[in-house]
Amino acid sequence: MTAKRTGLYPGTFDPPTLGHLDIIKRAVKLVDHLVIGVATNAAKTPMFTLDERVAMVRAEAEKAAAGRAVIEVRPFDTLLVKFAESVGASVIIRGLRAVSDFEYEFQMVAMNQRLSAEIETVFLMADPRHQAISSRLVKEIALLGGDIAPFTTPAIADALLKRSKEKA
Repeated sequence: MTAKRTGLYPGTFDPPTLGHLDIIKRAVKLVDHLVIGVATNAAKTPMFTLDERVAMVRAEAEKAAAGRAVIEVRPFDTLLVKFAESVGASVIIRGLRAVSDFEYEFQMVAMNQRLSAEIETVFLMADPRHQAISSRLVKEIALLGGDIAPFTTPAIADALLKRSKEKA
C-alpha cells in the first residue's frame, strides 16, 4: 500500500481569488490530502474574519479539487512549519506570480528548511491568466466600485461587494 501524501497550501485568502483556486486545482494533482491553511496575520488587516475566510475557502475549494484529493480547510495562527508538522504535511505548496514573490518565498524556504528539513516546499507558477491577481488588488477594485468578476467566483464577488458597501 502506498503512503498518502499530505500537502499544505497556506495563505490568508482575504478573499480567495481565481489565482488561489487555480493553485488548489493543480495542487490536488500532487497530493492525496490537501490541507488549506487559512492564516491569521497580524501584519495584515483582513476585510473578512477568520471564520468567514475559512467558510469561503471551504465552499470554493471542494469545487476546485473536483474529487482529486481529500480537502481539509483549517485556520492556523502558529509558525507555518509547526502547523505543517501538526497536519502531517510533507510538502508546503506555494503559488508564484512574479519575481517579487520569488524573493520573499526564497527567504521563507531557507528558514523553513532550517526549522524542518523533512518538509519540502513546492512552487506552482500562476496560470498566466491569473498572474496579476492579488487579494489586495481585488479588494481595492471592489472598494472603488470596479468590476471584480474576472478575478474571483460569483459567491466571493457577492460577499466582497457586500462587505465593500459596509466599509464605505
